[in-house]
Amino acid sequence: MIDTNVLISIFIFPSAKMLSLIDTITERHTIVLPSYVLDELKAVIRRKFPQKYDLLDRFIQRLPFFLAYTPEGIDAEKCPEIRDKKDLPILVTAILEEVDVLITGDADFAAVEIERPEILTPARFLEKYAE
Repeated sequence: MIDTNVLISIFIFPSAKMLSLIDTITERHTIVLPSYVLDELKAVIRRKFPQKYDLLDRFIQRLPFFLAYTPEGIDAEKCPEIRDKKDLPILVTAILEEVDVLITGDADFAAVEIERPEILTPARFLEKYAE
């Protein structure tokens, strides 16, 4: 699973590292994107990078992924602790979809104490899973 901030980096700032990340993921793994992440991606691009918004649909269409429905009405009391409650839908979807890895640049996820999914930054993912 890829978090919104990583997708924004891939789309807006396609560095060699980000392109290597997406190549590694698409060649060896299945990308899972929660509906929440896609909605958030569209909102952030529209707000912060409006000049790129027209290209977003093409980016999403070219990205091979499995769409996961993000449940509504999440009870934070029944979920792992995370500082930023706005990230809870992403964490819950990752757990419900039983993804192996959640790739995020959001430091709030680093403090989450769960066995699965493994939570990695893009750099750490590449260190661990790229050839």
